[in-house]
Amino acid sequence: MKTPQQIFELMYNNDPFSKLLGMKLIEITDGYCKLHMQVTEQMLNGFGIAHGGITYALADSALAFASNAKGIQSVSIETSINHLSKVALNDILTATTEEKNSTSRTALYFINITNQNHTVVAIFKGLVYRTGKEW
Repeated sequence: MKTPQQIFELMYNNDPFSKLLGMKLIEITDGYCKLHMQVTEQMLNGFGIAHGGITYALADSALAFASNAKGIQSVSIETSINHLSKVALNDILTATTEEKNSTSRTALYFINITNQNHTVVAIFKGLVYRTGKEW
């Protein structure tokens, strides 16, 4: 069976969107992932703050990497996000996963998105389906 790092590398190397947004891995273990990225001008909306899809995308990638790190191919089946604070140009965002429940077929994760000041700017909840197929 592949290690969490090997699975991350396989996934990330075939993930042009996460690369496009500049996501970088901080840590990965079974069921856990920590990513970060910097907000660029291209990520801003008409209000001059980060588009909500930016925090969503970061959390969604963290969910994918964390849930797959357990060695079974997993896909999201339900996700939601709460935006708690604005995200500005040049903010450094960090997504940290927490596995809340895991069975042979599903797993529930909460992901906190914080900025460089350790302020929680968004909370994401994701449910994944475990396909049963090993990496």
